[in-house]
Amino acid sequence: MTPPFKADPAFDPGSIVVDDWPLCQVRLQDDARFPWLILIPRRDGLHELEDLAAPDRAALMDEIVRAGEVVRMLGEAAQRPVQKLNVAALGNVTAQLHVHVVGRRHDDGLWPYPVWGRPRAAPWGAAALQAMASRIRLSQAE
Repeated sequence: MTPPFKADPAFDPGSIVVDDWPLCQVRLQDDARFPWLILIPRRDGLHELEDLAAPDRAALMDEIVRAGEVVRMLGEAAQRPVQKLNVAALGNVTAQLHVHVVGRRHDDGLWPYPVWGRPRAAPWGAAALQAMASRIRLSQAE
């Protein structure tokens, strides 16, 4: 029996699990400044994109596009439509392969600079975070 997938515990303080897609665990970043999802392929020992088998690389690209659609939906729901999607697989702090999909706006406070490594996240608050997670789950069920 294969043990259940475990994301690096470093993801826990700043994000919550909202769904499992065919390849990735989907997490919502707890930062109200941006609609922001993190995709973590549910495969052990991955650090780089090249560590994924070719079919999984293709599946990851499909899930990145899907995450972009969700991020845009979250921006619309907050009446702050996304103007640019930022997609990145950095891994400098947390080595486990993961991809950030972040909705950006020209007036988001960090524009045009990257969001990574910037202090002072603005937490959503427990109720808002759970409401957004529910919205994501419901949008994917349609």
